[in-house]
Amino acid sequence: MSGQDITIKGPDGDFGGYLATPAGGSGPAIVVIQEIFGVNKVMRDIADGLASAGYVALCPDLFWRIEPGIQLTDQTQEEWQKAFDLFGKFDVDAGVKDIDATISHLRGMDGCNGKVGAVGYCLGGLLAYLTAARTSADASVGFYGVNIQEKLDESGKITKPLMLHVAAKDQFVPPEAQEAVKSGLAGNGNVTIHTYAENDHAFARVGGEHYDKAAADLANQRTADFFKANLVLCTN
Repeated sequence: MSGQDITIKGPDGDFGGYLATPAGGSGPAIVVIQEIFGVNKVMRDIADGLASAGYVALCPDLFWRIEPGIQLTDQTQEEWQKAFDLFGKFDVDAGVKDIDATISHLRGMDGCNGKVGAVGYCLGGLLAYLTAARTSADASVGFYGVNIQEKLDESGKITKPLMLHVAAKDQFVPPEAQEAVKSGLAGNGNVTIHTYAENDHAFARVGGEHYDKAAADLANQRTADFFKANLVLCTN
């Protein structure tokens, strides 16, 4: 497995990304969609882990229009304030266009077998949902996505598999928002929702305040099985 920073050509300009490739050099691909902290060590480690599992993983810098190259942690109040400031300035629609460009970049790589999935966390969880609705991604996974309830009018456009991991005690997604998402997506057979009853936002972020290894391991295994079924074993 090897990782490197690369440049991706997008509709509004070139932007950076972290690319991790499997030891075998080729396989299905996965777009890793960042949290509000940028393409930091947490995201790079996730990409590296996916590469170790046989995927070509690419994490695009979605904050490049605001401030390229952001790599924050969740360990200081100053970094949290910076992250929320970036989140407030972020254009979601432009971000989805960048993800679409990232999917195209991956499909154009010699090492990609043509199948491309996406996995996102926090802000990236919302973007994973929108990726399922607006792009050609073959399968998408969102961890504790924020503000999905505001985009349920797009649920009918989801025609490929989507898995959502919901933290029942998510401080950023109140119970009424969670119920709206579940009821709004209930009629779409492409969507699977898993709820983690005792967990708060970012329960899968290693080193984070709310990290829960048992819940994270379960969500990660469900995600691994989902991608195996839809990117590795699926040949349609």
